[in-house]
Amino acid sequence: MLYRERSLFWHLNRLNTSRRVRRMTTGRLQAKPSRSSALTMADTSADDPAHEQFMREALQMAEQALAIGETPVGCVLVHDGKVIGRGMNDTNRSLNGTRHAEFLAIEEALRSYPRSIFRTTDLYVTVEPCIMCASLLRQNYIRRVFFGCVNDRFGGTGGVLNLHSDRAIDPPYTVYGGIFRNEAIMLLRRFYIQENEKAPNPRPKSNRELKRKLDDADEPTSLAPSFQTA
Repeated sequence: MLYRERSLFWHLNRLNTSRRVRRMTTGRLQAKPSRSSALTMADTSADDPAHEQFMREALQMAEQALAIGETPVGCVLVHDGKVIGRGMNDTNRSLNGTRHAEFLAIEEALRSYPRSIFRTTDLYVTVEPCIMCASLLRQNYIRRVFFGCVNDRFGGTGGVLNLHSDRAIDPPYTVYGGIFRNEAIMLLRRFYIQENEKAPNPRPKSNRELKRKLDDADEPTSLAPSFQTA
């Protein structure tokens, strides 16, 4: 088993021991994700146009993933206004469930920068990080996370668990959700109506239609934590 994976499993076991991961309804996001595509935040940084700029770059990465049959999740790591790492899902091609966008962005950044840079680095990602990636971000001391839509089945920063804020482990990081939420959801919908040739039991999807209407009542589209199998 790779060192990275051993470290992740140890980290999650430690969380289980603390029992704090069972807090499903309290201490969720410090800034509640809104039911719109606009970023809703608790402080004046919501007015910073850089949030839109960097999330658009993350959406571009997600579009690239969709174009090659990957789950359309993309992200960028930003330090002092500069992108130092980019990532998009690579789980279908690699058949490796750990090849999420966040892992690839961190790997790219570490080729040129020391790990200490993450303490003053922000992540912009189209979908809330899953439990695995939320733990990865804690271990690398990411400063803040901005995401588009909630991952309501496997989210690790408020969607299901609150790994970003558990004070029994590494220093917490701040999370803000809702920026370009609708755009992130539409990318996922476009993916889920496609045929997936790598699924063990492919489901016919030729008659499925893309649901384009989004309103405040819509629930976010769920994501699996590994390569898509359905």
